[in-house]
Amino acid sequence: MQKVLDSGLVWFRRDLRVDDHPALHLALQQCRHVHCVFVFDRDILAALPRADRRVEFIRASLVELDGDLRRLSGHEAGGLIVLHDRAASAVPALAQQLGVQAVYAAHDYEPQAQARDAQVRGALAACGIALHTTKDHVVFEGREILTGGGTPYTVFTPYKRAWLARLEKLGAPPVYDVAPAPDALAPRPPELRGPVPTLAELGFEASNLAQLKMPTGASGARQLLDDFVARMDHYHETRDYPALKGPSYLGVHLRFGTLSVRRAVALAQQHGRNGSAGAASWLSELVWREFYFQILANFPHVATSAFKPAYDAIPWEQGTHAQALYAAWCEGRTGYPIVDAAMRQLNQSGYMHNRLRMVAGSFLVKDLGLDWRWGERYFAQQLNDFDLAANNGGWQWVASSGCDAQPWFRIFNPVSQSRKFDPQGRFIRRYLPQLAALPDAALHAPWLASPLELASAGVALGQDYPLPLVLHDEARARALQRYAVVRKAGEKEG
Repeated sequence: MQKVLDSGLVWFRRDLRVDDHPALHLALQQCRHVHCVFVFDRDILAALPRADRRVEFIRASLVELDGDLRRLSGHEAGGLIVLHDRAASAVPALAQQLGVQAVYAAHDYEPQAQARDAQVRGALAACGIALHTTKDHVVFEGREILTGGGTPYTVFTPYKRAWLARLEKLGAPPVYDVAPAPDALAPRPPELRGPVPTLAELGFEASNLAQLKMPTGASGARQLLDDFVARMDHYHETRDYPALKGPSYLGVHLRFGTLSVRRAVALAQQHGRNGSAGAASWLSELVWREFYFQILANFPHVATSAFKPAYDAIPWEQGTHAQALYAAWCEGRTGYPIVDAAMRQLNQSGYMHNRLRMVAGSFLVKDLGLDWRWGERYFAQQLNDFDLAANNGGWQWVASSGCDAQPWFRIFNPVSQSRKFDPQGRFIRRYLPQLAALPDAALHAPWLASPLELASAGVALGQDYPLPLVLHDEARARALQRYAVVRKAGEKEG
């Protein structure tokens, strides 16, 4: 392709890699000189706790990205411009300073990001600079997969069939390779050649990311992917058991784009064609991710409201008692070991096993009667891999208010879920060591243990471990009453 522009600026956001990078690929095709920038957006950082694993993950990944860009450029003055500013104003200002004709970035589907991008587009246009955005975070976006009637899918299974058929027709996801470009990757101006800011310079302090030994950057993604490939064939058998090494643990890398989703899909597709049931199951999970992305893109009201409007009429618990229940849930003090262990895993590591996200979420909404948005907000604060589309979709699934969600009258029993998916209590014992000496049969519901079992294990309920906040059978009955407004709304519609 003939290079039609003298210079361009690639704005990295949640695509922190050089491998298979559509925006960088397009810029290098169109521009004789290409600059690269990442902005630590003050508007986003201001809302975060001062020790935030995600900020630390991003910073470490940027150090690697800077090195990768330097190697691609072939000169030390190459690399990444890193700013700490308001992105909405800093990107247009930098584009003017560099004298570029176009800015390149990946599409973003979140409402606040789209509002920011619209502001940037307007500011750039006022200066005669174009903003080109490319698809990157998904294989198929927005309205690429539609029903026969030309409307977005709201049920997963037919969406998945259409998605897989489209992928099969495509053969494989496209790959946007970025070759070494010593003549195109431009040197940074001298005043912009500083290193990636330290956490302290950003106003943050170290989290426990180093102690968790979480691999960062594109090299960390490759390390985890290689490890998962060796286990992928058994994914469908192990993925639901939190004590097993079943998941890919790649969520944070897909979230920040240190791993290309096209690479992940192509790998799952290849192994699936070779008969791997585990690969087919993992591919299905990647399709769920895209399903929620297209729901957010086509129905943006889900970011603040129920997908099904009738569910906004549910009378959630309120007041000081509700706040006390919520605090106990957040801190892992519900008295249900599987829920408490899950919450402690989240609080300690920023990760929660997918099965437990459903169990803990259902408990908050249907056992405690609290608004799903409270849980959505807490997960958004804590999860390393927080992604608005997936987080919202998951919470609306357990609340039954979303598309293709758990039916409102189906309510997870936390004890039976615990016995089924952590039968030996290995996961529970890891995060609740005070219960470790209880026998397996008593571990899942300590309040049902005999006095002898509790005494032998050194457990005094109410002291060493809390009594249950609610009894599930009673809570289930209340939940069915609470959701009666939904049934009535359905009857009126019928």
